[in-house]
Amino acid sequence: MSESRRVLLAKPRGYCAGVDRAVQAVEMALERFGPPVYVRKQIVHNTHVVSELEKRGAVFVAETDDVPEGAVVVFSAHGIAPEVRKAAERRGLRAIDATCPLVTKVHNEARRFAAQDYDILLIGHEGHEEVVGTTGEAPARVRLVDGPGGAEDIQVRDPSKVVWLSQTTLSVDETVQTVSALRERFPQMIDPPSDDICYATQNRQAAVKVIARDADLVIVVGSANSSNSVRLVEVARDSGAGAAYLVDGAGEIDEGWLDGVTTVGVTSGASVPEDLVAGVLAVLAAHGFGDVEEVEAVRERMSFALPRELRR
Repeated sequence: MSESRRVLLAKPRGYCAGVDRAVQAVEMALERFGPPVYVRKQIVHNTHVVSELEKRGAVFVAETDDVPEGAVVVFSAHGIAPEVRKAAERRGLRAIDATCPLVTKVHNEARRFAAQDYDILLIGHEGHEEVVGTTGEAPARVRLVDGPGGAEDIQVRDPSKVVWLSQTTLSVDETVQTVSALRERFPQMIDPPSDDICYATQNRQAAVKVIARDADLVIVVGSANSSNSVRLVEVARDSGAGAAYLVDGAGEIDEGWLDGVTTVGVTSGASVPEDLVAGVLAVLAAHGFGDVEEVEAVRERMSFALPRELRR
């Protein structure tokens, strides 16, 4: 039995370009300015990444008011509302904006459509930092739609002047369903000029769909507050996996999950460092799952320039 046990390892894995850029921004700020460097919110939604940066001198705060006047502050990859930027300026903070460029694109779209007097139907999860930031760009025009069921109660001023945008880390399939539900109510609703869902989110969901079909169990490495990691668990279950669980690291694997299992799928969120995935593979190997087959759905080649405040 042990010889037939195998792991299907989904690629791509490791940091996506936006996360890599944000983490580098904090690391470079620490090198250039020295600790402490303050970070508003978690730079990315991964507890291990945040912990490692804290050891190096990063201080994570809830708001800019928690940062001493004149200090260095890094804005997280999830983006900020304009008021946050203004608050930092009022306190004389040296701000480094590590917002993912794909999130910035959605912000730009929100401002542009608001200027054209559209009502913006923002598909996303209430309270998520990215949704809060995008809404802040045009609070009088944005209507939050949290899933297909949320489409029923949305009210707009003019059904002929409606556009939808989305949080970048959503389930692709659920977003399609939500757009369909919205279009039933607002047939003249227009689409954003390009896909809002992050390429890394889409790629990882595509990969987990492939491995889930043949897996008795799928283990998703990622933190519970990571929207794209949570979505991977949902996609794995919807795509045929016998079971799917989210773990922050190898220490959270329950040995009972492996009873009667011959094929384990392993994937990770876009903000998960490679060493955490390696730790999960090591635990699985110790339980007889030493045969690892890599499954690559899409090859990623995306990269982003560092925040302008850090370019030499």
